[in-house]
Amino acid sequence: MYKIPVSVLVVIYTKDLQVLLLERADHPGYWQSVTGSQDTGETLRQTAVREVFEETGLNALEYDLCDWQTSNQYEIYEEWRWRYPPGVTINTEHAFGLCLPETMPIKISAREHLNYIWLPWQQAKEKVFSESNAKAILGLPNIVS
Repeated sequence: MYKIPVSVLVVIYTKDLQVLLLERADHPGYWQSVTGSQDTGETLRQTAVREVFEETGLNALEYDLCDWQTSNQYEIYEEWRWRYPPGVTINTEHAFGLCLPETMPIKISAREHLNYIWLPWQQAKEKVFSESNAKAILGLPNIVS
């Protein structure tokens, strides 16, 4: 079954702007926030809640999950296009934020990630490989203030 070319990006952060990053298992050294494709029949919020749980073990409904009402489109990396219907090259990503009261241990999915770290937002912005992820993190001080 092919993926839908619609996804969520969920920036998980604390009130003092520590940001959770996950290291991709299929690309060691590539760090990112929680991401994932929408499943058929899901709302974007449901996708965000599911992906947060699958990738971190956290129940996003227990914290402040906010749809940032922003989206961007990007070209799907060539190496990952096989996951999508033939001819699909563009994905639309919708940004969410999940504010936690403090940093906490995360239960990563070994199938998807190798490690996790909490970093101050400035360092997290520099460490992520995705431009859209960096842009979302860059906006955090405006959201929290």
